[in-house]
Amino acid sequence: MYTERPARLPGAVVWTNTPDGATAAPVLPDGCMDLLWHEDRLLVAGPDTRAYAPQGPAAPWSGVRFHPGTAPALLGVPAHELRDRRVELTDLWPAARARRLRARVAAARTPEAGLEEAALHLAAEAGPPDPLLLRLVHALDAGRPVGATADELGLGARRLHRRALAAFGYGPKTLARVLRLQRALALARAGVPYAETAARAGYADQAHLARDVRQLTGRPLGVLLGGR
Repeated sequence: MYTERPARLPGAVVWTNTPDGATAAPVLPDGCMDLLWHEDRLLVAGPDTRAYAPQGPAAPWSGVRFHPGTAPALLGVPAHELRDRRVELTDLWPAARARRLRARVAAARTPEAGLEEAALHLAAEAGPPDPLLLRLVHALDAGRPVGATADELGLGARRLHRRALAAFGYGPKTLARVLRLQRALALARAGVPYAETAARAGYADQAHLARDVRQLTGRPLGVLLGGR
């Protein structure tokens, strides 16, 4: 069973997932990065460009999901180095620092509470998020074209691409595509007909929506929605 709630860190989400079957559900691209607790290990989930299938036994997971573009500043690792990967924190940080954070999470009343406290601690050390990155996410999530967004932010295309790679793990066009996917899934899950979902999410037509969903998730939209 999956549950989530807003974290005390603005824009972040605290979640838990206890698989109820032999195979865990795939994790779909969403533009985010996560700090994870699984089987007494502290890991980082990088940004996904395709659906991720969790491996290993069906054991509980806990995580804090950071707003797109914010995790690299907290963790001190460019997002593109973690693209489509799950990495032990000890592989990213000096061992002593990683052990201290793991001990903080392990000592909490629940793993998710410990992860939330850890996220607040990291954010306090890193300072406020880059407002330009927040504006970029907001513009692309609203369906603004990449070129127009670069102009509005006062960035050239190459500079925007470099900033996006470090913050999101991929270029702004891929980020826009992933955010569009999430808009479409939210609409479809709310019962909006597929043709209307395609138009409102920013696809050319329903066929374009179907192709993009399959390419990014490996599954037809109906399967993702449980047979709708």
